[in-house]
Amino acid sequence: MAKGDLISTERTAERALLLGIDRRDSPWPVERSLQELERLADTAGAQTVARLTQRLEKPIPKSYIGSGKVEELKGMVARLDIDVVIFDDDLTPSQQSYLEKAVGSPVKIIDRTALILDIFGLHARTREGRLQVQLAQLQYLLPRLRGMWTHLAKEQTRGGIGSRFGQGESQLEIDRRLIRGKISNLRKQLKDIERRRVVQSKERRSSEAYRIALAGYTNAGKSSLLNMLTGASVLAQDKLFATLDPTTRSYALPGGRVVTITDTVGFIQKLPHGLVESFKSTLTEVLESDLIVKVVDTSDEDWERQLNAVDQVLNEIGAGNKKTLVALNKIDLLEPSYKRILTDRYPGCIPFSSVTGEGLTRLLDHLSEEATASDQLIDAMLPYAEGSLLTLAHTSGMVLEERFLDECIHLVARIPKAYAPRFEPFIRPQDRLQG
Repeated sequence: MAKGDLISTERTAERALLLGIDRRDSPWPVERSLQELERLADTAGAQTVARLTQRLEKPIPKSYIGSGKVEELKGMVARLDIDVVIFDDDLTPSQQSYLEKAVGSPVKIIDRTALILDIFGLHARTREGRLQVQLAQLQYLLPRLRGMWTHLAKEQTRGGIGSRFGQGESQLEIDRRLIRGKISNLRKQLKDIERRRVVQSKERRSSEAYRIALAGYTNAGKSSLLNMLTGASVLAQDKLFATLDPTTRSYALPGGRVVTITDTVGFIQKLPHGLVESFKSTLTEVLESDLIVKVVDTSDEDWERQLNAVDQVLNEIGAGNKKTLVALNKIDLLEPSYKRILTDRYPGCIPFSSVTGEGLTRLLDHLSEEATASDQLIDAMLPYAEGSLLTLAHTSGMVLEERFLDECIHLVARIPKAYAPRFEPFIRPQDRLQG
């Protein structure tokens, strides 16, 4: 090394080989699914250098892929100096073990779930997010504990002193017991956080603010939309799962109605069930919303498949029957002719751009209509001593007329139905007779 040269401390990206099987019943073409897997690998810091596919009706129980394809995989791993092989579907613990032995150390064999868990581990920022990721990781690891103490197990078969204590099995059981204990502890901590979240949610509900949840495929532009509307500083990057933790902000819609808007974790096809379970406390923001806005990246050719994947997760968490609105984002990246096709083909959807603001007025008007659809029109004469009701009408409703008279305030407003009883004593007599 020449004088003055410095030793680089930059981490070299792992060289990854992606592997998937092509099934006729799969909703996604294998090449498109592997393209997404490559983006996931890139997000995790790996460099994809090769892909390998095999056409199968279903995975091989023992090895996931056929024996001939295993040999081809071994050759590619050696020839291309591969560090990690990433499978596009979940591997069973026995399949993973078989493939690790077949390919040989130190090459790692992981599946899509392990990759997503790794990304979530990198991006979780809040305490709740980190606990949720840890829980999912341990649940994934538990059935895969194996082989760590086989050298001790072999000693048992030789007989003699020490062979009667079953050290290998005991250590494996100790590891399992420790992990089960950690899982139990994590669940308890998450339950405590969930109880606090429920209390906060009830407090928000008591304010009767209309609640809007942004849901959608990862990288669809939910965070960008929240940032544009509310000035929030949520991280918005062209990366999968750039943000995991929900962010809620208040926002005044056209006409003055104040609502809350929550940005939630992005979804993805083949989203691991364990992650959905672990993040259920976070996803309660979706469950308790009045309206779910499904944000779609129309610049992605698979956006309709992505929307189907979002619907699957919403159904899985019990939000399939919630009122929804589909917002077609990133129309600034589309050809004008395709924009017209989208408008004609999907009249119930709202095209917009969270970058240029195009279509945003129509989206906000629609949200305002939804937020005020169940409001009640009141015509009241409020005594000046009831100024708090006037404030309530301004902050939670829409004031249409306001006149300050000698002895009272004449108020005409649209307010949330839940607040109507508080104004009932001051409704003008003729309105009661008409009612």
